[in-house]
Parts: sequence; C-alpha cells; structure tokens
Amino acid sequence: MTAQPTPGKTPEGAWKITFLLFLFMVVNFADKIVVGLAGVPIKTELGITQEQFGDLGSSFFYLFSISAIVVGFIVNRASTWWVLLIMAVIWSLAQFPMVGTVSLTTLTICRIILGAGEGPAAAVAIHAVYKWFPDEKRALPTAILSQGSAFGVILAMPALGWIIGSYSWHLAFGALGIVGLLWAAVWFVLGKEGPLVPVTVAVADEPRIPYWRLLTSRTFIGCVAATFGAYWALSLGLTWFTSFIIEGLGFNQQQATYVSILPWVFGAVVVILTGWISQSMLSRGFTTRGARGVLGSVPLIVGGCILATLPLVAPGWLMIALLVVGSGLCGSIYVVCAPMLGEFTPVSQRGAIIAIYGALYTTSGILAPKVMGNVIQHAGTPMAGYMTGFSINAAIMACSGVIGLLLLWPNTERARLTGEPAVQPKFA
Repeated sequence: MTAQPTPGKTPEGAWKITFLLFLFMVVNFADKIVVGLAGVPIKTELGITQEQFGDLGSSFFYLFSISAIVVGFIVNRASTWWVLLIMAVIWSLAQFPMVGTVSLTTLTICRIILGAGEGPAAAVAIHAVYKWFPDEKRALPTAILSQGSAFGVILAMPALGWIIGSYSWHLAFGALGIVGLLWAAVWFVLGKEGPLVPVTVAVADEPRIPYWRLLTSRTFIGCVAATFGAYWALSLGLTWFTSFIIEGLGFNQQQATYVSILPWVFGAVVVILTGWISQSMLSRGFTTRGARGVLGSVPLIVGGCILATLPLVAPGWLMIALLVVGSGLCGSIYVVCAPMLGEFTPVSQRGAIIAIYGALYTTSGILAPKVMGNVIQHAGTPMAGYMTGFSINAAIMACSGVIGLLLLWPNTERARLTGEPAVQPKFA
C-alpha cells in the first residue's frame, strides 16, 4: 500500500507539476488571444463587419460552459492526467485548418471546437494542482496557474504579432497548434496524478453535500457574480483591445501588439500580489472572509470606477493607462474564488463545483464581445462605440465587486453546510 503524504506537507514533485500546468495555461491563453490580436487583418481579409467580428469572438464561448460542466463531473472520478492530455490535443488540432484559406464559417466552427476543448481547462488544472497542495498552501499555486493567462499573452503576443505582421495571421494559428502538441508530448512523459486523495480512493468519512445546497450557497453565488464581471473585462481584452488600439487610437499593428501586452503585465503583478497577500493574511490569523473574500472583491469595485473615467480623458497614453489599471485589477478575484469554493466543497465534489462555477461566470465571454461589436457598429464613430462599450464594462465590474463583497463568507459557509463551528476572526 502506497504511503500517503503527511497531512499539511507538500508532496515531492508538486512544484514540477505546478510548472507544467502553468505552461498548460500559457498555451490556453495564447490560443485565446490570436483572434483578437489578428482582428484587423481578419476583418480586412474576410470583409466582415464589427458586429460579425464580435460574433466571432463570442463563438469561442458557445460550448465553453457546457463542456466545462461535463468534464467537471468527469474529473470527479477520472484521472486529471488523461483529461488534460486529451484537451491539449483537441486545442492543437483545432488550430490547423486556419493555416490555409478559410471562410468566416470555418473560422467560427474551429473557434467553437477550440472553446469546447478549453472550457474545462482552468477548473481541471486547479483540481489537478489541489491534489498536490493542502488547503492552507493553495493560494500561491492558484496564483501561479492564474499567471499562465498573463504569461500566455506576454510571451505569445510578440511572437504572434511578428508572424502576423511579417507573414500572415494564418501561420499564427499553425504555430499555436504545434506548441500545443509539444506541451501534450511533455505532459505525457512528465505529468502525473497528485497523491492527495487519489482518484481511485473514496473518501469514506467525508460527508457529501447535496449539489443544490452548494450551488445556492451565498459564497458560490458571490464567486460567480464577482468573476462574471472580471471575465467581462478579460473577454473584451481578448477580442477587442488590439482593435481599439489600432482603430480607436491610431497605432499600427506592430505598435498595437506591444501596447496590448501592458494589461497582462499589470494583471500578472496583481495576481501574484493577491496570492502572496492572501497567504500571508491567512498565516497571520485572518479569516478567509478577509483574506479571500474582501481581498478579491474590492479591486473589482476600484477597477470599475477607474474604467468609468475613460470617456473623460483625451485619447492617448492616459487613456491606455486607465484601461490597463482598471481592467488589470480584476485579476485578484481569480486567485481567491477557487480556494474559497474548495473550503466548503467535499473533495469528491470539488471538480464539478469548480467547473460549474467556471461555466457560469464565463457566460460573460459570450455576451461581452457581442455587446461591444453591436455598440461599435451602431455608434457615430468607432471611438464613441468603444467608449460606450468600456463604460458598460465599468458598470458591470463595479456591481459584480459589490455583490462579491456582500456575499463572500467562505468560513461561515463551511460552518453552515457542514455543521462545524464557525471560525472566529482574529482581526475585526
């Protein structure tokens, strides 16, 4: 019988797996950004309107949520090693049809398939890494996985921008397909399942909680609402940010590529700081209400207020700075929500709950690109349309932060659902 790790101790190899899953998220977000980065050339070559481009951006999310829920239940029982490998292969194969001449229909179908493959990615990666870290040590690895999104953009944008500018946007898709297959090969050789609660071992003494109680808990609802607003901003960044820099502010493709990296650099700093601050607060005796709930919600409110000032400033670098800071602050919520859900969700149900959470908040990915495309299409000028779209984003972010601030009480949620005594705060 295999010896189990000492409770509270991080198993050997945990950080190697964390790094591989970080690279998994890098590839994941590089795949997401390529359409937004190549937005202007795609619109020009295919002769599509702003509204059609918004629909193309939304198409990625059509099956995103459904696949996230389905796979979330699968990983409650199945090995995350296999699931991660299959997803990476699907992503890669979905890129190759774009290497040749394609229609809008083909491009849309491939993006839908890609979205179906990537929908469960974050939830499965988090579920996989939690099998390597005890609860009190999960904030930092969660932050590192979240950084995969930022580094996927930071590392991929210059390379993809160079391919798009020097050759064509078609080859950028092919390059991503090759990178995805390389990751799958490395994971096949080096990846493994975590030793904390193996898939084949049932947790006999762990009580199950009815899913309806978990899904209607105020902390689950608060996590969905708060991250919905954050993902609205992220979806606009993926689809529309580069186009805004070119069409709204007059930068060329190469300049816009480098400017488009800035929100992700700032967001990376926010995510790492949030993970470090959260873990430090917990080690000093703060409850998870403060160290996770408040810490994740307040930046959303501040970020929304900053974005609301965009129409008040002249187009230029100040506008870019406000957009970078306002949208970048939303990254804090991604670090804290999965650990909060993990606090009160039984391990045997955790994969499904995190996946359902992801499926619900990413529905804003369907709405945000469509709304922005529609607003720009019917505005007097592209700049006026972008400003209206960003103002809508600001309102949604701020409101989602307020809802999160009111509802995120994971420590008392666990007590209510499990009957355990509530944790008394050390600091008021």
